Amino acid sequence: MMKSDSLKLGPQNAPHRALYHALGLTEEEISRPLVGIVSSYNEIVPGHMNIDKIVEAVRLGVAMAGGTPVVFPAIAVCDGIAMGHVGMKYSLVTRDLIADSTEAMALAHGFDALVMVPNCDKNVPGLLMAAARLNLPAVFVSGGPMLAGHIDGGKTSFSTISEAVGQYNAGKISEEKLREYECKTCPTCGSCSGMYTANSMNCLTEVLGMALRGNGTIPAVYSSRIELAKHTGMAVMKLIEKNIRPRDIMTREAFDNALTVDMALGCSTNSMLHLPAIAHECGIEINLDIANGISEKTPNLCHLAPAGRTYVEELDEAGGVYAVMNELSKKNLLHTGCLTVTGKTVGENIAGCVNRNPDVIRPIENPYSETGGIAVLRGNLAPDGSVVKRSAVAPEMLVHEGPARVFECEEDAQAAINAGKINPGDVVVIRYEGPKGGPGMREMLNPTSAIMGMGLGSSVALITDGRFSGATRGACIGHVSPEAASGGLIGVVQEGDIISIDIPANKLELKVDSDVLEARLKDWTPKKKELSGYLKRYAALVSSGASGAVLN
Repeated sequence: MMKSDSLKLGPQNAPHRALYHALGLTEEEISRPLVGIVSSYNEIVPGHMNIDKIVEAVRLGVAMAGGTPVVFPAIAVCDGIAMGHVGMKYSLVTRDLIADSTEAMALAHGFDALVMVPNCDKNVPGLLMAAARLNLPAVFVSGGPMLAGHIDGGKTSFSTISEAVGQYNAGKISEEKLREYECKTCPTCGSCSGMYTANSMNCLTEVLGMALRGNGTIPAVYSSRIELAKHTGMAVMKLIEKNIRPRDIMTREAFDNALTVDMALGCSTNSMLHLPAIAHECGIEINLDIANGISEKTPNLCHLAPAGRTYVEELDEAGGVYAVMNELSKKNLLHTGCLTVTGKTVGENIAGCVNRNPDVIRPIENPYSETGGIAVLRGNLAPDGSVVKRSAVAPEMLVHEGPARVFECEEDAQAAINAGKINPGDVVVIRYEGPKGGPGMREMLNPTSAIMGMGLGSSVALITDGRFSGATRGACIGHVSPEAASGGLIGVVQEGDIISIDIPANKLELKVDSDVLEARLKDWTPKKKELSGYLKRYAALVSSGASGAVLN
């Protein structure tokens, strides 16, 4: 018996059927499995402006395979447009709104299965959380990545324009050149073209087993993405038939696989927020120490933008996520027996997936490094952990010690950087930007891009209890936990304190005598902000960044 049958069968459900007829559904459609298609389409997010076409292709796939497709919406925030102002406080918080609203719609209307059509930073993990929570047959297909831009014979991505602002402020490029970057950096619809958060999470849907091959890498403007969407609609009907559900797929071993491929790809540090939150919905707890253990044995095989000069479109041409997984399987680094939405195992899916370009996907015998692209640092400044994208850090900044330059918010730090007040060797500290303190754990792309654009990327570090955009590169350490608003030591760092960073050793230390720190903490009370509306509720409920910023 299908879930929707409880709404459709028998005389007592005549009122429900009357409303189905009001939708224009035929008797034949009412009798079939009811498949909800969760559409993140809107006209403000470049990654979502093509999703109407993806949704229509999914509808066709579902109908061709004998289901009745019904579309309902999910919200999505563009992190790039939200960046650098109050809007960024509303980015991470939408992850839970998306999960909650999808739960409400799916259960209120008795859907038998779901096809999730997200694309950008928070609605991919938000819908994965919803899929795990609902545990209805579900499969994902995204809007796809943007193509790279082209300027002066080279390729560009969103991090290019962000860093160009720093170059302009430093007098390194003209206003005319900045305008050229502005007009050519983001040439198509889709999620921005590097291995930023959206593309990281879409790639990891493949690894988790929740999407078909190519979901993370086929460009948004390619016709093959429409074909993928049709096949996705067909795939969900097979999941209904076989009663394969998200928690059958997203097991402990599947999350180990996701963390492993995360390290090999050099994904966004935001994956360290989202994977624990998704796992939590599956009843699986992931702590940051697990990530370091996996990183220690996982080679970094890809340097996609912003870490390098290759883009997601080139990863697709090289064989995509499955080719990366096949490389990793050569050293038995994956659980190949995990079930996926294809109805086959990981091992069956990746068999014969050739690496077509060793310059894009390094062979496992010749990695960029023997350890993964993300590192978790601990120490007195971050006893519960902090996160850095190790693969995007200049070699000379892997170990660094310097004086703290302390700021109470992102805007103050940005003003100091723009004014030329940050010097080589400094460690910029931005606090009260964590999940509670922000609230909403804002991304710090503008300060990090300004540092890189001004030529300070090989001499200045940045530490925050907030987080970083996937477009960030450099010695940028986020998710410092406990955060300042929760009494973390970052709250009592003073101007000029020496901070020691040792990424290979996974250490982050404030080099101040313990008795001095005890005295500071004794006389200190974390700052409180006047809040209202959703942010007030979110701040009251949200947990630490170290545990995925889930709501308690």
